[in-house]
Amino acid sequence: MNKQMERISFAGMLVTLGIVYGDIGTSPLYVMNAIIGDAGKMGNISSDYVIGSISLIFWTLMIITTLKYVIIAMRADNNREGGIFALYALVRRNTKWLIFPALIGGAAILADGTLTPAVTVTSAIEGLKNQRLGAFVFSNSQHDVLIVTTAVLLILFVIQRFGTGTIGRSFGPIMVIWFGFLAFFGVVNLLTYPEVLKALSPYYAIKILFSPVNKAGIFILGSVFLATTGAEALYSDMGHVGKKNIYATWPLVYLALFLNYLGQGAWIINHARDAAFRELSDLNPFYEMLPHDMRILGIVIATFAAIIASQALITGSYTLVAEAMGLKFVPRMIIKHPSNIKNQIYISTVNWLLCVITLGVVWYFGSSQKMEAAYGLAITVTMVMTTILLFEFLKSKLAHVYALAIALFFGTIETIFLLASLVKFIHGGYVTLMIMLAILYVMWVWYFGNKRRDHYERESEYVSLLDYRDQLTRLTADESVPFYTTNLVYMTKIKSDYRIKRSTMYSILDQEPKRAKVYWFVTVNETNAPYESNYTVDMLGTKNIVNVQLHLGFRKPLTVSVYLHQIVDYLVEEGILEPQEPKYSTQKNRKVGDFKFVIINEQPADLSANDQIKPLDRRLIGGRIYLQNVTASPVSWYGLEFSNVVQESSPLFIVQEKDQYLVRRKIYHSVAHEKK
Repeated sequence: MNKQMERISFAGMLVTLGIVYGDIGTSPLYVMNAIIGDAGKMGNISSDYVIGSISLIFWTLMIITTLKYVIIAMRADNNREGGIFALYALVRRNTKWLIFPALIGGAAILADGTLTPAVTVTSAIEGLKNQRLGAFVFSNSQHDVLIVTTAVLLILFVIQRFGTGTIGRSFGPIMVIWFGFLAFFGVVNLLTYPEVLKALSPYYAIKILFSPVNKAGIFILGSVFLATTGAEALYSDMGHVGKKNIYATWPLVYLALFLNYLGQGAWIINHARDAAFRELSDLNPFYEMLPHDMRILGIVIATFAAIIASQALITGSYTLVAEAMGLKFVPRMIIKHPSNIKNQIYISTVNWLLCVITLGVVWYFGSSQKMEAAYGLAITVTMVMTTILLFEFLKSKLAHVYALAIALFFGTIETIFLLASLVKFIHGGYVTLMIMLAILYVMWVWYFGNKRRDHYERESEYVSLLDYRDQLTRLTADESVPFYTTNLVYMTKIKSDYRIKRSTMYSILDQEPKRAKVYWFVTVNETNAPYESNYTVDMLGTKNIVNVQLHLGFRKPLTVSVYLHQIVDYLVEEGILEPQEPKYSTQKNRKVGDFKFVIINEQPADLSANDQIKPLDRRLIGGRIYLQNVTASPVSWYGLEFSNVVQESSPLFIVQEKDQYLVRRKIYHSVAHEKK
């Protein structure tokens, strides 16, 4: 993290406004709209209903966002990084079962993130209905809104591959304008009905839950919760901007949001019984409370804010997936770094999956109001899981009874929100739940497939490379074996004690011996310096066995074949390797021979024959291998597309145990060999 972000500064606060508050900062676009929907129509709304609802919003932001996340959770930083995966990494050694809330919470936040770009951009674009832009009048058609929304989202996802450094620098000033806009017009409308300030009292929040004017009852909390869905993202973004800058900016953001909610509430109370509105249930008080000549400006600023919120969720998804890869929760995917800042990453697979799902959500629901019905259900699950992990962290900092009291306080409130949000299941919440379960299934199979494979993988599946030095030296000199290639390369990890997977040696020695002049075992290590490129060589006391450890910066291209050609040149020039000058070549003075890269793909076919593996474990291991084979190919991962690559299949377990129950009955017509 940039040291500037570790202390409070104007620049740091500006960046924080642009990165952290996109999701929670755009909640005024749809929260009050959802609360109107809970009432059925504008004509059903009373002042008590509005004041009570806004009071619930105020105290939800105070308890969940401010108290839990800003004050408590942000103290649980893992090397200044935040979020549910960082928190899990901090406490995972406490007990093994913590993996379950980590997986469930991670899947839920990734699933809910698919709705944020959809609902925010759609809410902003819907303000264009019947608006005049010069001589052009935008239609009242929701279909036209969806087309514009689709175009905006497509552009947003397309530009991700180019990086967002330039755009990102403008996010802060735009969000300053946005929050100023929220506060100003909130105050303007608040002055028309100052009595709405009674919402500051928790009395009205509690009263509305049991009041007959609230036809939704406790389920109104499902709509209220939308105001704080960005709290988890706030915690996750801590590593990008520094906690001190969040401490400094959150009070200002909180004030701007609340003033706008008060202004929207005042407008609703003043116009609920107007003939033009009383029969409506689908209207956005955020736009309605703006003066007519300011409506276009509001739409433009809201659209930019929605784009920034969407951008924050997209890049946040990249970060979450990258963290999940590090924790071995998801398969390996190709990560690109469009800038020299390591935290700014791009994962093509994630980007286009998000794009497809988000556009699918837009067209499936058709309007922001219907999307709101599905929005927020999954994130309540994430918050409950975060509270469980937070309890484990607090136990190490506080007395057990205090940690338990804090966890029960937040857990109870969040469980109530979760129960209230369950009504959304039949109204669209099942969509995000299905997405969440699909992500959770992938995580489950990958993580536990790894664990079960390691459990059954015997020590015999690993061998010491040192034990095979003599065999490889003899194989190189054995002219009775057909010559395979000059440089035979295996992309494999060698442990510190020279242990290597048996499948590698099996490929060289057992599957028709591969005679080569030099055997290469290459490990690629990513470093934090963007353009670092260095290597170490271990010859193992030979002339034909090379253990190479490549150390490459996160922005260096993974073109392993190019690096190996250079390494061979250096080693030949220094006399460490024997010359490799080919007899025939199109290149003059070429000193490097040919290369073959062998990629070993594990196949689960032998799982069915292993009766020692339980059926569930067999499915987990098989699923894990399948995911490995359909995700990032080692060929593309190591930049070997234009190299001579041989892909081989290998059984999962090379050494098979003998069946102790196999009994010999009799041997017929054998010819005995004479003993010498």
